[in-house]
Amino acid sequence: MYKENDLLQIAKRENNNKRNYLVINKLQGKHIPVEPSQALGMFKELAMLLKKAYTNEKILFIGFAETATAIGAAVSSYFDAFYIQTTREDIPGADYLFFSEEHSHATEQRLVKNGLDRIIPGINHIIFIEDEVTTGNTILNIIKILKTEYPYINKYSVASLVNGMSEEHLQVYKNKGIELYYLLKTDNSKYTGIAARFAGNGEYILPDVSGNTTTNVTYYNANNYIDARIVVNTTVYNRHINKLCQYVIGKNLWSGKKNILVAGTEEFMYPVLCIGQLFEQKGKNVKSHSTTRSPVVVSSEKEYPLHVRYELKSLYNDERTTFLYDIGKYDCVIIVTDAMYTGKKGINTLINALSTKNKEIYVIRWC
Repeated sequence: MYKENDLLQIAKRENNNKRNYLVINKLQGKHIPVEPSQALGMFKELAMLLKKAYTNEKILFIGFAETATAIGAAVSSYFDAFYIQTTREDIPGADYLFFSEEHSHATEQRLVKNGLDRIIPGINHIIFIEDEVTTGNTILNIIKILKTEYPYINKYSVASLVNGMSEEHLQVYKNKGIELYYLLKTDNSKYTGIAARFAGNGEYILPDVSGNTTTNVTYYNANNYIDARIVVNTTVYNRHINKLCQYVIGKNLWSGKKNILVAGTEEFMYPVLCIGQLFEQKGKNVKSHSTTRSPVVVSSEKEYPLHVRYELKSLYNDERTTFLYDIGKYDCVIIVTDAMYTGKKGINTLINALSTKNKEIYVIRWC
């Protein structure tokens, strides 16, 4: 069983008047570097709760961007089902269902409709996957839209690593018949005060957007891409993930290296954790985390979770800002991304940020 003090730390959001705190899960592999097997092991525990509860159902899993995409993909991999993640990215040729995430730094969320019309008639249960649920309002927003679009779906559930819902919000879900599953229950009412106490006097770094670096950078392009932003069969999706893993392992980038970082980008996290776990199985010390759109205050205080913030340009849109926190020193860094990055600012700022501590970087683009 997970305990709050072992699993969670509270960070302070930057310039967010709707919710000043961010719940940082130390094992999730998003903001804080973590051993991939620890993250995937935690996701498996959540999947096992659902496996015990539901058998012989036709399930569509929906994982929420940005931070729950890996959780959703991992949980759904234990089922013969369908999976889709929400997104804030522009998908060429896509039709969308739009919904809002009011407390977020980026409130607009999208669900790609392409493919859903084909598989939804065979679905009798939709399960939403989240990292942390506070009010449940975002999920209620998307349920309202889905009920309008697909009125014959009447069974919805929510599975999250952490549930911080108040009794009032829990009662709303109970009244609507929406079942909740989670690994840890928290009282989020104290988090606003905790976040307000931190000074925000950490180190803020703005890496150069130029491609000038003395670091050894090697680029690869992997094939057999599949995008979970468009609904996928879980068996097919994981077959493609396995091919990507074998491609990366086959490059022998890990040879002679002991300490390795496998880094993801924004919504692209699950394949990164899978690759990292394979390196672990080969006896390597591996950490994973990823860039994020979340602007979080950093602080020098020891009890605060994040200390150094690198402000980057996004690989998906180099006019957009993204962040990476607390870069460590490794024998090599392997960036795995599904970004096309036609512009150079995003990849340049990420490489320059990592180069402050690391001298050997590989970039694997899967798109």
